[in-house]
Amino acid sequence: MRWTWNPGNAAANRAKRGLSFDTAAFVFDDPLHASKPDPHPDGDRWCTLGQVGSVVLLVVHTWPEARSGDEGADRQDHQRRKATARERKAYEEGDF
Repeated sequence: MRWTWNPGNAAANRAKRGLSFDTAAFVFDDPLHASKPDPHPDGDRWCTLGQVGSVVLLVVHTWPEARSGDEGADRQDHQRRKATARERKAYEEGDF
């Protein structure tokens, strides 16, 4: 999968959370990653939990239409951060 994002939003997220979007995209490489719809009013966002190295991350993203066979994420409402203790427990127990 190839992900794209807004450069300004990527820089703000890195400054706020110390995490690049390039690194956060590795949650999708975790064979145990889990996704569910985000309850955001727009209704087009997803939350995905996955492990990157020794850290479980939560990634909020969209699934826009594929472009040239790739999938992208270029909206400004994406978030990447460490999972909370509750989210990590749900990931570990397979109950996300």
